[in-house]
Amino acid sequence: MKTPRSSSKPKDAPEDALQRALRFLGYRPRSEAEVRNHLSQRGYSPTVIAQAVEKLRSLNYLNDETFARNWARSRAQSRGYGPNRIEQELRAKGIAPTLLREVVRELFNDMDEAGNAQRVLAKKFKGQNLSEPKARTRAAAFLQRRGYSSKVIFDLLRYSIEED
Repeated sequence: MKTPRSSSKPKDAPEDALQRALRFLGYRPRSEAEVRNHLSQRGYSPTVIAQAVEKLRSLNYLNDETFARNWARSRAQSRGYGPNRIEQELRAKGIAPTLLREVVRELFNDMDEAGNAQRVLAKKFKGQNLSEPKARTRAAAFLQRRGYSSKVIFDLLRYSIEED
């Protein structure tokens, strides 16, 4: 009968934390706060976590600015999210408030927020008459959940009614 091997490295070995963080990053890009939280939940000490995060930063595997820009662009283009929703998601991922505001502002300066909202609305409500009050309410709620500002929603729905 085999006996289980005892590990020569203690649980709090920086190499072990680094390997776990690399596996965690292997699934998809993560923010620094997500990696710290993941390692903390696995029982690593704050000093070991700091060492692992510093090593990942030096290897350029962990960069909150790059992560935030890519995440925001992806969410805006593939899912049609507006600035408010993207800001909320980045905040939940532990991105610094100044960085997330800068990223969202830059993204939506380059991208037409109203045009993006129009595209999302047309895809969701294609063939539906938005002149009905109930349909307009549903469309406004949909766009609000997607993170678009009230001004963009109001202008877009007013424009779609004038078209009909």
